[in-house]
Amino acid sequence: MLELLTGTGLAAAAGLNAYIPLIVMGLAARFEWIGLPSGWTWLSNEWVLVIIGVLLVVEIVADKVPAVDSVNDWIQTVVRPASGGIVFAGGVGTETVAVDDPESFFTSGAWIPIALGIGLALLVHLGKMAVRPVANLATAGVAAPVLSTAEDGVSLVMVVLALVAPILVALGLLLMVVGFVLVRRDIRRRRRAREAAAA
Repeated sequence: MLELLTGTGLAAAAGLNAYIPLIVMGLAARFEWIGLPSGWTWLSNEWVLVIIGVLLVVEIVADKVPAVDSVNDWIQTVVRPASGGIVFAGGVGTETVAVDDPESFFTSGAWIPIALGIGLALLVHLGKMAVRPVANLATAGVAAPVLSTAEDGVSLVMVVLALVAPILVALGLLLMVVGFVLVRRDIRRRRRAREAAAA
């Protein structure tokens, strides 16, 4: 059960920022704070960590610029779910990364954690994609750096909870959903107020 919560928290975090869970897992494994399954030890390779670190910096900067953040979200529609699949499967302890025999990959069920992670990360990512353009329009772009910083913070907190206290992941997910709903509601309220003032 705790492994599923760990994987869920990591995948949800990847839906907000693809690289935070990857780099935290890789660094934690490199410093031997966690033990990755044998098939996932490549995450702790120094070159992999450097590449993920560079991509993380690009993601953090691009996600804070209005309009660029929306383009980045479209690009990340592939990257975030893929990251979610990797970290979910790594979090629940799936041993198989390389698929030598596709038939055995599907019959053994090794694909299930990856598919669950992809689905969870995609769901969170789509929620983020739905909120950001509306927030940018409603606030003339002022919301982009604020929401992006909040999303990065939530992603980091979810990763830490998933690795240190997985039982709290359920609370984190609930707060994430409440946050999405409240932001969306606030954006609609501001838009209605602006339309009423213009009329």
